[in-house]
Amino acid sequence: MSHDHDEPEDGDIVAPLSKIPVPDEVADAVRTILRWAGDDPTREGLIDTPVRVARAWREYCQGYGEDPAHHLSRIFEEVGGYDEIVLLKDIPFQSHCEHHMAPIIGKASIAYLPQDHVVGISKLARVLHAFARRLQVQERLTAEVADCIWNHLNPRGVAVVIEASHACMTARGVRTPGVGMVTSRMMGVFREDERSRSEVLKLMGY
Repeated sequence: MSHDHDEPEDGDIVAPLSKIPVPDEVADAVRTILRWAGDDPTREGLIDTPVRVARAWREYCQGYGEDPAHHLSRIFEEVGGYDEIVLLKDIPFQSHCEHHMAPIIGKASIAYLPQDHVVGISKLARVLHAFARRLQVQERLTAEVADCIWNHLNPRGVAVVIEASHACMTARGVRTPGVGMVTSRMMGVFREDERSRSEVLKLMGY
């Protein structure tokens, strides 16, 4: 199995953010929000904020320019007969909710039961991040990650569990910090066989 590390791939921002040009209409939109929120976008501390915010959102949403399935295109068949669960546990991620554009901060555990080949372990995290770096809802994010692995690795089973905190709930609205949301998607043997499902959830720590 290849334990590849940190090579630039589709969706990675290689050029410094300071080099990314910001259209005037984007910076003006941020100034409008600042003004509407009650502040003065011309004061010293906010002069450069519109450009910084615009470049930050290019980074937050870089997943729109990325094909998550690309990360699963290179597979390995020489695995010494290994046919048990492959699990990447507690992968940290950040996203933004599509309803308020507020941060979603959490962790994901991704497992699959290979049929005849495996993929480099970093690719599971890259699939997660490619979908997370878009405006999201947690339920859809969970399903997208699981479906992508299921459709492109042809495994016997896929299990994805995501646990996250949503700033649209903790910092506004009902304002209930410390609350986490858990979503899961089970496919193949992890959905059909209770023993397999219990095993993978136990390995994940649930």
